[in-house]
This record gives sequence, C-alpha cells and structure tokens, in this order.
Amino acid sequence: MATNALQQGDRLILEREHFPLFLASLHNQGYQIIGPTVRESAIVYDRINSVDDLPVGYTDEQDGGSYRLKRRGDAALFGYAVGPHSWKKFLHLTGLRLWSARRTESGFQLQPESQQPPKLAFLGVRSCELHAIAIQDTVFLSTTYRDPAYQARREQVCLIAVNCGQAGGTCFCASMQTGPKVTADFDLALTELLGEHQHCFLVEIGTALGAKILQDVPTCLASTEEIAHAEHIVAETAEHMGRTMETVDIKDLLYRNSDHPRWDDVASRCLTCGNCTMVCPTCFCTTVEDTTDLSGQRAERWRRWDSCFSMDFSYIVGGSIRSSSKARYRQWMTHKLASWIDQFGTSGCVGCGRCITWCPVGIDITEEVRAIRASESAPSTERGDA
Repeated sequence: MATNALQQGDRLILEREHFPLFLASLHNQGYQIIGPTVRESAIVYDRINSVDDLPVGYTDEQDGGSYRLKRRGDAALFGYAVGPHSWKKFLHLTGLRLWSARRTESGFQLQPESQQPPKLAFLGVRSCELHAIAIQDTVFLSTTYRDPAYQARREQVCLIAVNCGQAGGTCFCASMQTGPKVTADFDLALTELLGEHQHCFLVEIGTALGAKILQDVPTCLASTEEIAHAEHIVAETAEHMGRTMETVDIKDLLYRNSDHPRWDDVASRCLTCGNCTMVCPTCFCTTVEDTTDLSGQRAERWRRWDSCFSMDFSYIVGGSIRSSSKARYRQWMTHKLASWIDQFGTSGCVGCGRCITWCPVGIDITEEVRAIRASESAPSTERGDA
C-alpha cells in the first residue's frame, strides 16, 4: 500500500484492479479527467468518467493518409499510438470568445470573458505530446505578450503521462528526441505492464501533486525486475519507429533550398486543406471574427483556429502573400522545421506523425526532407539545375 512518504522520483506499482481508485482520486480532488476514448472509429480525447470509457483492448494502424482501429489480443488501456486530437484543443481552444457587448441607452457595454477554467487532468499524454505542450508554453507564455486565456487553463492542468508501448506507423519521435520515453514535465508517468498473469502500471511520481493524487491509492514499491521491464518496453518502441527524419543541419538545409523543385512536386499533390495544421499539436495560427445579431443589440469577438494553408490567412490589401500551393506548403514546412528554431529555440515538430496519417493524399514530411537532403549529394541534373 502507498505510504505517507511518497515523493518525487518514487516508482510504484499500481495494479489494474485499482485503476478505478486512481481515477476516483482525481475526481475527489476536483479534476475533470480528459483522456482517450473510442468515438467515430478513432481514438480521441474527451471526458472520462470511468475505466469503461477508455479504449480497452484497442490499437490503431496508421500510414500515410490511413488510420484504422483494430482489436488487440489483450485488455490494454493504452495500447495505441496517437489519434487525430491533440491536447492543444483544451488549452489553445478551437474557438474562444474574447468579449461580447450589449447595446445600452448610452452606447455599448463591453463584457469581458471570465478567465476561470475548470481543473483538468490529462490522462494518457505521450512524450511527444508533453514536448508539444512545452512548445506551446513557449509560444504563449514565454514572450513579452502572454496569452491570458491559455495561461489560465494551463495553470489548472494535471499531466498524467503514459510511456509508449508501441510505435505508430507514422511516428518518428525518436528522430526528434521527443520520445518515446517520458522524461520531464509530468505529474505522474505510467508504463503499462502486460503479461500472461500480469496487468499493472509502473508509476513514476514527477511532482508533489502527483504524490498527493496517489496518497490514498493502493500501490507498492516497484521491484528491480518491474523497472527493467518498463525500460525494455520503451526501448523496444524506440527501435520500431514507423518513420525517421535526419535532423542534422535541417534548418540550414531548408533555408538553402527555398527554390528547390521538390516544392513544385509536393504542391502538385497538396490539397491545401489544412488537415496537417489542425491535427498538429504545436500549430497555433488563429483568426479573429466579429459578429453581431440581427437586432443590432449584441456583438461578439471570437478567436478561432486558422491555417497557413488558407488563402485568406496571408491576405492583405491587394491579395494573398502566398497565393500558390507551393508557397503555402513551403511556408508551413520551413516554419515548422527551420524558422521556428529561430523564433522559439526549438523545432516546431515533435514527430507524432499526425500530419502524415491525416493528410488525405498521404504527403509525408519525413519523405520531403529526405528528398531535399538527398538531392544535395546528387548530380546537378537530378536537382533540376541543368
């Protein structure tokens, strides 16, 4: 059983039969649990009330432009990779009302929005996703102008991470050094241990909040064998990534090749639908909309997700700055892998593979980088210089 001496760094065993008590502890401390659940033939993130809401016994098969759910041969709770949702939808909201105004006898009365978000426990956060949250923290919180709505929601979040027991078909987090092992920025980190006569979780405590959550949950200290088993699972996952990306000199590689013929090649396939930006856990582009009701008595201002693949996104007087598919795809990929480093000190890609899986035509960012890199060592006629 858990003792009064739980502290950061402790590694414990939580038996599967006690997982409902773990969820109950979160509820008792006022958290709404957001986690993986099966809906519309995909594993998405939504409100979790019990273990039965989790994707028990499900996994996913992913490839370029392809996602399918499949039954596993066991009752794993976290036996999948990542789905179409990312945690940003709960922090950087898809739609946020900034203010509303009502007509009064003397004019309009402005009504600012309340910044009192609920306490949320994110259950099942993968290592790549922790890195994505950290990247958005940098964007919204580490600059001169902070986003108060993001900050208010972020401060109310408990992060319960899960080490990956399998790699998805489009995962390349090992290449981006963002996974699959959870290393930092979590309250609790779970590794699901499955065997013929075993189903439990190795739990690592990351913060005092994590220790508090486990205080009244039955646990025991993890043995050396159980710790080794968990480490082996993660190491095996790292060896079986669905994709790879060579990142050495990647910023300068893309800067050097802004006029590469590969941009025309990808533009011939790209639909500029923006799917890649919607599923990406780090993209943060938005637009602002003003609306009024038919009576003219009420007005609202909303911030909504937008995409750099939209013609309107770069529209100024005279037209769109990036009017071609080529320009918009180049902007997205070069920003993600190169200019993001100049802006925020890190790549904007965490290797989750969502942009590959959910691209309707299966455009693969790792393939595009590989093609540009390979061309630099090819004869000039293959680079299109002749």
